[in-house]
Order: sequence, then structure tokens, then C-alpha cells
Amino acid sequence: MNKRTDLTVTDFDNEDSNTSNNPTFDAVLQARLSRRSILRGSFGTAMTAALGGLSLTACGGGSDDDKPVTGGTGSSNERLLAFGAVAKTLADTVTVPEGYTATVVLATGDRLFSDVPAYTDDGLNTRYDRRSGDCHDGMEYFGLSATGTPDANSSDRCLLGMNHEYITPLFLHANGPTAGANRVATEVDIEVDAHGVAITEFKKTNGKFALVLDSAFNRRITGLTEIEIAGPARGNDKLKTKFSTTGTKTRGTLNNCGTGKTPWGTLLTGEENWSGYFKRATGDAANRSAQANVALSRYGRGEGSSRYNWETAGADDKYARWDITVNTSAAADGTEDYRFEINGQGYMTEIDPYSATSVIKKRTALGRFAHESAAFSNPVVGKPLAVYMGDDSRGEYVYKFVSAANWSAADANPANRVATGDKYLDSGKLYVAKFNSDGSGEWVELSLNNATVASYSTYSFADEGDVAIHSRLAADAVGATKMDRPEWCGTHPTTGEVYFTMTNNSNRRVNPSGSQQGVDAANPRAYTDIKGVSSSQSGNVNGHIVRIKETAGEPGATTFTWDVYLFAAESAASPTFVNLSSLTDDQDFSSPDGLVFSKATGICWIQTDDGAYTDVTNCMMLAGVPGTVGDGSSVTLNYGATSVTTKVGKKPTESTLKRFLVGPSQCEITGLAESPDGKVIFINVQHPGEDTTDVGNRSSYGSHWPGNAGYGAGGNTARPRSATVMITKNDGGRIGT
Repeated sequence: MNKRTDLTVTDFDNEDSNTSNNPTFDAVLQARLSRRSILRGSFGTAMTAALGGLSLTACGGGSDDDKPVTGGTGSSNERLLAFGAVAKTLADTVTVPEGYTATVVLATGDRLFSDVPAYTDDGLNTRYDRRSGDCHDGMEYFGLSATGTPDANSSDRCLLGMNHEYITPLFLHANGPTAGANRVATEVDIEVDAHGVAITEFKKTNGKFALVLDSAFNRRITGLTEIEIAGPARGNDKLKTKFSTTGTKTRGTLNNCGTGKTPWGTLLTGEENWSGYFKRATGDAANRSAQANVALSRYGRGEGSSRYNWETAGADDKYARWDITVNTSAAADGTEDYRFEINGQGYMTEIDPYSATSVIKKRTALGRFAHESAAFSNPVVGKPLAVYMGDDSRGEYVYKFVSAANWSAADANPANRVATGDKYLDSGKLYVAKFNSDGSGEWVELSLNNATVASYSTYSFADEGDVAIHSRLAADAVGATKMDRPEWCGTHPTTGEVYFTMTNNSNRRVNPSGSQQGVDAANPRAYTDIKGVSSSQSGNVNGHIVRIKETAGEPGATTFTWDVYLFAAESAASPTFVNLSSLTDDQDFSSPDGLVFSKATGICWIQTDDGAYTDVTNCMMLAGVPGTVGDGSSVTLNYGATSVTTKVGKKPTESTLKRFLVGPSQCEITGLAESPDGKVIFINVQHPGEDTTDVGNRSSYGSHWPGNAGYGAGGNTARPRSATVMITKNDGGRIGT
């Protein structure tokens, strides 16, 4: 998810609210220093003084061979990663390997229904509840038969379930947002509707997928759509509002980032950076209990203005809900104001894509935090399902939910998919991860059955619903390990091992002070990265990917082993302190974000959301063929008085990791959906041209994509738009082979 600021100076996407004393992997291993100034060769006097003498020792590991890797589910003669690596580039286009074609199929503002006019390149488009929303993000593929029934094996007709994470107001309106203390209601309506989720039908015509306008399946879920609360928090006192006095429903799903696809064929959408959407007036803390203030602070909502100031658009209830300030004249239980409205956001929300009128449910048993994607364990009949999740903020945690119900094969294609979600997602146990310095780990239960949670002195949980609503606080209580912004996660289709991207962490230091976090085994690097000529960034600048292996392969296991699959770095970075995975020019990358495994080939697709390496290249997507946990070496980094040992996966070769795609200017590459035959993938390009500041000066735009690629209105001077791209192989083969 991109960390940008819109309309205000406050960066609502760069939350840092974890002030607990939980270990930061510094207490675990204190490892992995790197520096991007080290990237280029030498330290410099200041850096030498800060780090002292540095040395590295390594033991164990395996050979780095260059033998071809064959596909997991295809022909034994099919070679994976047979394409030529795409070079790094700053070109304002989507670049794919020779022999591949990238085609835009859906962009921000494109109509889904013919009752609204086609998109125009002037910022005058309205009714985004009938159009594609903005900032396309996570995405899943749902097959349709020729007769319109669910068909998991269909590669000719499908539904795409797609997140619209946030907005770029500058381009949504003719001249950007209207200036003034109060927002214009019609502009706010556009912005609220441009959020949420889209379900869209695509069908092959002449061998290419295209949007089906007016499909009965097409659906927009926005920031205003009514949604049910399900699970242990349903009806909780802390969810009661003027809109739902019983605490059983709310409106809208916000800042949707990663996705998940359930084994029964529904979409899970993660609500990420939602706290900044709500205003909390100065002085509000005095009208709340100490416990309420602790909870709000822990979720990043102190007193202050909101991200888009939607609450200023008028007296209508749909605007008033964005102000969570306590009304001292209203009922103390919250049923006459919106003091608890914020508690209705922050969940995994389940949507049945096959029914445009089905009820939507927020699955509170999976916890409330800055959700990214949801990765299911590989279903095994007679065993529970595990759902893996990350909390994308600095110093936050990795979670797992284990269903109370065991998997039944009959539920793979149920008559009622929402009811099946009730069965597997409303009852179970929520765990948080603790990573140990020896490469082991444990899952700690978050419930009142855990005495540590029940007796937590910082926050007293009233009931299990309260634990679900404030799962971050429960994780603080048990001493979970602080991680470097856990983003997406994915389950390997054959080994069942789970991979988590740790995008970066500007708050990581070798010698931390204040709220900074020290280095440790799972988050071992802290360094200074030189961008361009003189700009610098500090912390774990480039990020890394952690993978875990459940004990005995059991989804309900409470212990696991782990290592670092890849350390992101520039190829020219110091192999001793930064480029610990020995990445080459065809493999190097920064800030891993999206991560999706192909069910067809087993390829691990890695997507980036970067701000550190963007002086050299736009964001990108790589293809990897990973090994298994423990296939690499132990590495010890000596930081003068402190040394840290960590586990590093087997170093990649040109046969096991290669750059596949580079996006247009100032974008993030995100989301991936694949046809069952592996011959088509869809990816999303989010917020191209995001650094633009003057909508009136088209020559100053940071991007003109996809108009400059011949898609839609505007041509070479078009307003940039987020868009979904279909990638095919010219010879009709499977992607990545």
C-alpha cells in the first residue's frame, strides 16, 4: 500500500502507534544491518563512527546451481522463468519481457453500467458507485461457466474482485478539491464512492478478456454501503452508533489493500489505513475514559483533523459519521452520536462475488488492525483452516486465525457461500507471532482464555468482542514481535509454507532511541540509503521477505520455524551489510509489497511499492521459484559491541529469481489474479503520476499513463489513472514459462 499524503500535511498512511515494550527482533537476533550508502562501496567517517567495526561470518547453506526449474503442475519439460529479465527503467509505460503483451482492461472512472456516460479526461465524471473506483489494489479471480454459474476451472469467463484502496483527489475533480474550510458535498460523494471494492465480469472475446458492461454480476461496494458485523464483536457495546444502535452493522469498507480468496469461493478484502478518515476534535480526550483513550491512541487516532475532511461537507448523517468526537449532550452509550464509528473499520470483510445482492460481512474474529491480505492454509479435509495476516504499520505484528470447524470437501462449492463463511470465519482462535532468535517461533492465543491477555494492566478487556476489536492491544499484552510493516502474505501451493513481505521500516535503528526499534533476527537490517546525489533515508530501507513453516505442517500448530527468503537491496550494495541475498542487476528490488503464488506454475510473484530506489527504476514485479525454510545459511552481523545471527534463505540464481515487469512513472505495482490455465494474469498499476501537484499544468504531470498507451481519453497529455492490466504470452503459453 502506498504511503502518501492527500489534502493534509499529516501522513495518515505512515502510522506508528505501537509504543509497547515488545521485542523488536533486536531482542530476538539483533541483525541485518545494511546501508545503501554502503550499497555503493564505502562507509564514510560518520557511518564508521556510528557502527564501529563491522564483520560478517557465515556457516551452512547450499550450492547455488543454475539448473532449469520445471513447473509444478504443468509439463515436466516446461521451464519456469524462461523469459528474458526486464531491465530497470524510468519509462512511463508498462514494460514486460519480449514475447509478452500488456493490455489495459479497466481504469479509474471506467463505467460498469451504461446508465452513466463514458469516462472523460476532464475531472467531471460523477457516480463512482457505477464506475471503477480509484487506486486499484488487491484482486482475485472467480471463474464463471458459460451459463453464469461458479466454475473454478473456467479460463474464458470470470469475475474480478478488486480493491479500490484510496483516492487521488487532484485528478478526480476538474481543478482538484475545491479550496475552503468546508468540503463540497458533491466532491465528497465522488470521493467516498471511489473507495471500496468492485466486482466486474470479464469475458474472452477473440481470445482476449474484456469488461462485460451491464453484467448482472457487476457491483460496487463503496464507503457508504451497508455491511453486517459478524463474529465475536457483533452487537458489542463498542460498536453501537446512531446508525446502528444494536452494534450489528456499519457503513462502508475503507482503504482496502490486500485480498484473499476463500476455499468456498468468496472474496476477503483487508481494511488497512482507515483511522485517519475520522476527525477527532481537540479536547475530545477529556470526555472519554482512560481506557477509550488508550484504545484510540493504539489505533493511531489521536485528536486532530481527518484525512479528507469529509465531515465538513454538510449536516447530512452520511457526512456527520466521519466525526467521532463525543457529543456530550448525547446518550453515554454512543447510540446518539458517532463516537464508536471508527470501531466499525479495520476488519477482513467477506463478499460473495457471485451474487450482486448478497449480504456483506465484516469477520471480526480475524481481528482488527491495518489489514493487508489474507492467505489460507492449503485445505485438508478433516483439519481446520488457518488464515494468515499482516498488520501494515511500523513495528506491528503477524497474525493467524484458526477455524473451529474442520474443512469439509462439500464446502468447496456450497449452496450458500456467506453461510459457509459464518461456519469457518466466525468461530476459532486468533494468534499472534513471536519470532525467536534461533529460527523458531510460536503462535500465542489472543483471548481471555490467555491469562496474560485477561490481566493486561494497560487495557482491561471487557469480553471476547473487545479482544477482537482491540487485537493490537491483546498482541501487545503477550509480547508479540514487532515487525517491519508486514504487508501481503501467500501460501506456497505445494509446501504450504507461508511468505510475508516486510516492506520497510524507517524507524529501525542499530542503536535505537525514543520510539525507534532496534534490529533483531527477523528484522535485522538498519542502514542509511543514499538516493540520487545527496538525499538519504535510514532504517530498513529496502525491506525483506520472511517465510514460516508450521510444525508438522499443521494449520493449527502453535510453533513454527522461520527464515528470511530474500533481502531486498540494490545489486551494487555491500554484500556484507546490505545485499545479503546477493541480488544481481536482473533481480534487485526494493520494498516488497504484493506477494501472490501462482496455482498453475507455483511461481512466487513479488510486487513493489517503493520510494527508495525510484531514482533508478519505477516499481516492478519479479518472478521467483523459492525453495524451503532452512535451505540457506546462518549469517552473523557484528555491530561492534553487538552481534546478531539470522537465517538467510538460499541465494537466488538467474533460474530462481528474475524481474518480469516494470510499471509506469510514480506508480505502485499491486494485485494479481490468474486464470486457472495460467495463460492470463491481471495486475494493477496504482496511482501513476502520484507526485503531481498542479492539475492545471498537464506538462508537469508525473505520468500520462494509460492515456499515453492509447487507452481511453486524453492521449499523450491524459490525466494519469490507476488501471488493471492483462498480461498474455504471444505464443499462448503459460505466464512465466
